[in-house]
Amino acid sequence: MPSAVRHLSPFSGSWYPRDAAALAALIEEKLADSLRRTGGCLLPRPVAFVVPHAGLEYSGTVAAAVYRHLGQSPPRRIVLLGFAHHGAPPGLWIPDVDCYETPLGEVAVDREAVGQLFRSGWAQPFAEARLCDHSIEIQLPWLSRVAPRATLVPVYVSRLAARECRQAGARLAQWLDAGTLLIASSDFTHYGKAFHYEPFPLDADTPSRLRRLDESVMAAASGLHARSLLDAIHQTSATVCGREPLALLLATLASLPAGGEIFQTTLDYETSGDITGDFGHSVSYAALGYFPYSSFLLDAVDQAVLLDSARRTLEHCRQTGERRPVPVEAPSPALQRQAGVFVTLRREGELRGCVGHIHTPGPLAQSVGQVTLAAAHDDERFEHVRRDEEIDVEISILSPLKRLADPAEFCVGRDGGLLEAGERSGLLLPQVAEGRHWTARQFLDALAKKAGAPAQVYADPSTHLSVFRAQVVQ
Repeated sequence: MPSAVRHLSPFSGSWYPRDAAALAALIEEKLADSLRRTGGCLLPRPVAFVVPHAGLEYSGTVAAAVYRHLGQSPPRRIVLLGFAHHGAPPGLWIPDVDCYETPLGEVAVDREAVGQLFRSGWAQPFAEARLCDHSIEIQLPWLSRVAPRATLVPVYVSRLAARECRQAGARLAQWLDAGTLLIASSDFTHYGKAFHYEPFPLDADTPSRLRRLDESVMAAASGLHARSLLDAIHQTSATVCGREPLALLLATLASLPAGGEIFQTTLDYETSGDITGDFGHSVSYAALGYFPYSSFLLDAVDQAVLLDSARRTLEHCRQTGERRPVPVEAPSPALQRQAGVFVTLRREGELRGCVGHIHTPGPLAQSVGQVTLAAAHDDERFEHVRRDEEIDVEISILSPLKRLADPAEFCVGRDGGLLEAGERSGLLLPQVAEGRHWTARQFLDALAKKAGAPAQVYADPSTHLSVFRAQVVQ
């Protein structure tokens, strides 16, 4: 029986420490940094992730947001989509190795699964010496730490045409099972002279411009349409190095039977400029997670706690006149998550205020009280809630936004909508349609009216329509 083909990663000692103890300590440091930055909420039932691949000192904290999720319930197998920065022939390629070696031990390749992919013609074998790239191998120490028993299917994605990407995604979706997790390795914008990419000058606004540029690409990816992602990258010339692994990941998710239930969320984001202070040579790192809608729902206990916070905030304001939110004490990890939230106030069924935010600046445990006060006092359509009024409180906790490629995908009664048309924007919660017997077209017309735009605005290619769902707590 032939001996196993082992590959000793050449990135040990350069992209991360060669010494096992030093490498383990660095990973623990990055995991702890991630916890401090993003909080203790780890969403259940992940389907896929996007993870950066720079040296651990640079992108490690952002990458840790992915690997903390992965570690809470390690999968049996991981399909890791990367690419060769130095180039590879067009197609899907899997290295001819049985395991990888890093200072933290071996990462076994799932040879049985690889064989199935070869026999089906989905991918082809290729020499590791030709493919070897940090987009794949920088992830190996992480896998040794958080999922040591998981096997790996390393796939290098290279220059797939649009139809080939769709076909490859559909076939991979059929092959995936419940024990398999999908990861795409990619960094985002590479800014500066060294990267031949300077779409805007280097000045005090560069950090915010980089974030907006990266967010525009991530928003395009949120609809799980590979074509929308690639179009956004083409329109902005954004230097997203892992565009092909990203596109294949989206094509695969869109082909899953439950693809319509999957939402993209940003787990963390940072640039090397944030770390070094040098925005003249900056690379952006994003950790993206893909979860079913059910992963974002609060349980009954957390719902009750949030509703109590909103009611106590309103009562305190009515009794004292002081606009001070009453936050949740000792919030659960789920209430430490940032999410869009709206608060609707009614008196005997009559609307008295509705205010919210798509992106709150803090965790749910804090933001619900703040939004409750805004609904009571800052909704310009109504007089301030008076002290003598008995008010019913309704909280809408929003899912992440999902960009639609076609307004025909909108589902009335399930989806809320956000319309962005140049400087104009409008938002309607899903429950606005309740009792009105609206069609999807009528909802979209009302959304356009809310934004101050004509009904035909959806035909403009620069218009963006995103949907979300809302967990209503009352």
